[in-house]
Amino acid sequence: MNKLLTAFVALAIIAAGAHAAAPGDTVQPASCEEKALDKNGKPLTGATKAAFVKKCAGEASPVAAGDCEEKAVGKNGKKLAGAAKTAFMKKCAADAAGAK
Repeated sequence: MNKLLTAFVALAIIAAGAHAAAPGDTVQPASCEEKALDKNGKPLTGATKAAFVKKCAGEASPVAAGDCEEKAVGKNGKKLAGAAKTAFMKKCAADAAGAK
């Protein structure tokens, strides 16, 4: 039991050291191209890959619901609701995607 615990702690320390980032390093998230894998871990190809990358890029938009949500305010200062909010959010997202 003691040997098992020692081995586990040593493995945890090694794993933590291997994944630790140096000060000032930024961890880059995997790109959509790198994430395009099937359920078996093999890379996607053709139309499947193109569709996945397009969907992934759309979801990865930094100007997502948060910024648009804050801007969804009517002339009277109240938050938009219903169809007005839906239309505004759609236009805001389209504008954000076009600004890239």
